[in-house]
Amino acid sequence: MSGLKLDPNKEYTLMLVKPDGYHRGLVGKILARIEQKGYAIVALRVAEATDDELQDHYEEHRGKHFFESMVDFMQSGKIVAAVIEGTRVVEGVRSLVGSTNPTEAAPGTIRGDFGRDYDSGHIQNLVHAADSTASAAREIKIWFPEISE
Repeated sequence: MSGLKLDPNKEYTLMLVKPDGYHRGLVGKILARIEQKGYAIVALRVAEATDDELQDHYEEHRGKHFFESMVDFMQSGKIVAAVIEGTRVVEGVRSLVGSTNPTEAAPGTIRGDFGRDYDSGHIQNLVHAADSTASAAREIKIWFPEISE
């Protein structure tokens, strides 16, 4: 993946398949939903998230009561990071992902179809999707430092 450049005239987002999605064998089904919608996966990485990556990724949540348990959960297994390209892709992927709480997520969404509440003290909701183009650009740099714009 070294040398990959993002086209400044196109829109990109970042999605993470969290440890619960990876552990349950849902990566292929989740990524298939993205492709079936017509978006392109332009970079993919399977990793065990480092503390530094997660501290940077969730910087807006530092100091909140759930921060440490969220970081612990994200380090409980492998994750899959994906850079996705397409028209209005940030908005579209967030729509595909569904509401944060998997119990409340609409059927037909990733979280609505595959997620559930485990009453574990923190939400295990299968995926993260960037909430804006600015967040996507920042997050892509964290998970894919070799990619340039």
